[in-house]
Formats: sequence, C-alpha cells, structure tokens
Amino acid sequence: MYAQAYGGQGDNNLGGPLPSLSPNVRPLSPFLNIDPNAIRGTQPEFIFPEGAARQRGRFELAFSQIGGSCMIGAAIGGGSGLYKGLKASTLAGETGKLRRTQVLNHVMKQGAASANTLGVVAVMYSGFGVLLSWGRGEDDEYNTMAAATATGLLFKSSAGARRCLLGGGVGFALAALYCLWSSRVQMDNVRKMHF
Repeated sequence: MYAQAYGGQGDNNLGGPLPSLSPNVRPLSPFLNIDPNAIRGTQPEFIFPEGAARQRGRFELAFSQIGGSCMIGAAIGGGSGLYKGLKASTLAGETGKLRRTQVLNHVMKQGAASANTLGVVAVMYSGFGVLLSWGRGEDDEYNTMAAATATGLLFKSSAGARRCLLGGGVGFALAALYCLWSSRVQMDNVRKMHF
C-alpha cells in the first residue's frame, strides 16, 4: 500500500524494503526510510558543546537540591512521626483501626511539615546561590558560604535578632564544613591523577 501510494514497488506484506522518497537515498532498514550517511557525523559528538562548562551550574543543580531536600525532609519527618504516633497511641491505649489512623496522621503531618521546612530552606539557598553566581560572574566557595549564611539569616529573621544571627551562623558553619570537605575531595582527586 505504501509503495503504491508513492509510485514504487514493494512487498504487499510489508516484509521487504520500502522504497525511498528520493532516488539517491538508500534505505537503512525496512522500517527506517533514511540515508545512513545522514546519521553519521564527521566529528565526535559530546554532551557539552565546545567551550561550555563541563559541570552543571547552580541553576541546573537547584532543581535536584530542592527535590532532594523535600524527599529527605519527608523521610525524616515520616520516621519521626511514626515513632511519635506509636508512642502516643500506646500511651493512650488505642488499638486496631483507631491506632493505625492515629499513627498515619502523625506520619503524614510530621512528614509534610519537615518536607516543607527543608524545601523552603533549599529554595532560599538555591535562589541566593543563583543570584550570587549571576551577579559575581563565577561560581565558587564564596557564593556557597554567602548563600548559606543569607539563607540562615532569612529563615530565622522572624524569630528575632538573636535567632536570626544564630541561623546565619549555623548556615555559615554548615557551608564552611561542606567547602572544606569538597576541597579535600578535589585535592585527593588531583593527587590520584598525578601519581
């Protein structure tokens, strides 16, 4: 049917090769009616274009950081809610369906609250990191520490000046530990490459 529609000759069972639409193109297979030379490139193909950065930037990493933080928060909160729900339902002497419902309520409530909290922190950190990298034109440890400090300050800003500064200090300390760890890993990789 296909061959008759395009003026060629082909097998009526569609078991044979299909005719090409132009006379200079030879079919690759009975199912792909294209020239194989069109697929083959003359140069090696890379995932990253020439001259582009070989790693993902802050904006690309933000999505996985936010999603991962929400999932980690849900897992931690769900585990905490399970423990609290089992403890509370045991103390109340609940059994059967009532106990299962109470435990499930604790798991869902605590899991959602923790996921929301870590998700908000990740959104703020990623936002500050992207803005700093775009503003400064480079992505380095200074952006990481500044973004974490600003996130801690903003997250605890409604709790008063003392807690706001404490939040900023915690953010700075966590970022400094991460930067020390990542620079140590990079130094180990450099040593392995040279020896």
